[in-house]
Amino acid sequence: MWTTLASMMGIWAFSQSLLTAVFPPELRYVTLKFIHRICNWFSAYCYYDITEIDGVNTNELYNAVQLYLSSSASITGNRLSLTRGLNSSNITFGLSNNDSLIDTFNGVKVLWEHIVTPRNSQTFSWRPLPEEKRGFILRAKKKDKGIVLTSYLDFVMEKANEIRRKNQDRLLYTNSRGGSLDSRGRPWESVPFKHPSTFATLAMDPKKKAEIMADLLDFASGESFYQRTGRAWKRGYLLYGPPGTGKSSMIAAMANYLGYDIYDLELTEVHTNSELRKLLMKTSSKSIIVIEDIDCSINLTNRKNNNSSSGGSSNSNSYNVSSPPAQGSGGEENGGNTLTLSGLLNFTDGLWSCCGSERIFVFTTNHIEKLDPALLRSGRMDMHIHMSYSSFAALKILLKNYLGYDEDDVEKKILEKLEDVIEKAEMTPADISEVLIKNRRNKDKAVLELLETLRIRGERNHHHHHHNSNNNNAVKSSVEDEEQEKRALVESPKEGVDDQLLEAKCDMEEKGGHDANDDEKVL
Repeated sequence: MWTTLASMMGIWAFSQSLLTAVFPPELRYVTLKFIHRICNWFSAYCYYDITEIDGVNTNELYNAVQLYLSSSASITGNRLSLTRGLNSSNITFGLSNNDSLIDTFNGVKVLWEHIVTPRNSQTFSWRPLPEEKRGFILRAKKKDKGIVLTSYLDFVMEKANEIRRKNQDRLLYTNSRGGSLDSRGRPWESVPFKHPSTFATLAMDPKKKAEIMADLLDFASGESFYQRTGRAWKRGYLLYGPPGTGKSSMIAAMANYLGYDIYDLELTEVHTNSELRKLLMKTSSKSIIVIEDIDCSINLTNRKNNNSSSGGSSNSNSYNVSSPPAQGSGGEENGGNTLTLSGLLNFTDGLWSCCGSERIFVFTTNHIEKLDPALLRSGRMDMHIHMSYSSFAALKILLKNYLGYDEDDVEKKILEKLEDVIEKAEMTPADISEVLIKNRRNKDKAVLELLETLRIRGERNHHHHHHNSNNNNAVKSSVEDEEQEKRALVESPKEGVDDQLLEAKCDMEEKGGHDANDDEKVL
């Protein structure tokens, strides 16, 4: 047996050397490639490689697939890879090395396989590469190739972005350095955004809240609509009303509802239009750009009022920033360090506003009448939201938030009294919240003290309005008297002028008579 085995090994070695001599490596490579192509021709599957690194850049599709498969791997996988990213509060599941997973999309089954192999000797690169080569192999049937390359991969990217927003904590950005860049070339500084406000806790009319939420959902899911209509994928909201009515809480609720980051733009730190454009270019998609108290941070009052008061001599399109301008910030309109109304309008609705997608602009003000009409028109501020005093519906939400009271937990008589005085009191949600917080340990006392506070505030407002009405009547009567005096002055001048002319004529005649007598005496 050993002799036979030795003979066969000798024959195999001879045959191998013969094949090497007859068939060179190039011919063998072509033959194997041809055989492989024939096998692929008759195979029912096609394969796609998705590598972690594409050249020197990171492959975004690889990261998206890894996030997408984490939702399925956590359910069906037996061996998982656990990760937790920066600024993330959740743990992400993923496929382990050289593991596979079957996924289904619209009745189409695909196989994902995670391949990890050692990297060969590292060649020259501008940055160090990982020691392992990582990638995914996607196997699908050839008949499903069109669905996989279009709809399925788009679905994977959208699902990955949704998981990323859900796992990653939202950030609050500010431009504390104006438009200047830091060492990493970024003009924004960020902190984690932990505001707990939601639409469920927002003290507002439920119908109005539902309208705003529906509008936000239509915007977030309207990419195809904006592309079809040729509009930039952005939307503007103007929040106006008295202080303490929940404008900042509304912004936080919008961010938590959509999962967007917030960019708090401080206009007093921006000195030129170019700085404003740089800040806009460095904002990310799926974000809310906020300018709070815009009527206080920059002079954007109504140009008609400015023109009427100044006689139209000043430039109505240029407004100086309230803070002192920075030194050496470059030349702009009006001598350098000024931010113009046209720059702000282009920021919200011009060509530069289209450098990103899925962004929301939110302006807040306590005095909407002070803003220029060009800033308020549709296309810049698409939806105007009036944050008014607390209504009865908003009051019930506040009782639920701070005391845990539903409508049935409060006595019917007290509830009716609250409903009668809430509109007359004109109290903001912040004022009502302070009364409830102060007495939250004794809920019944809190309700009674709130009722008394609302009653006192309502009576005071009633006397105040009555006093103002009397003053208005007095002012109106005085104005009417002044108008009557003006009419009298307008009608009387004609008679006065005739009397003056008659007196002047008599004086001339007398003077002429005396002069004639004097002439006679001289003669």
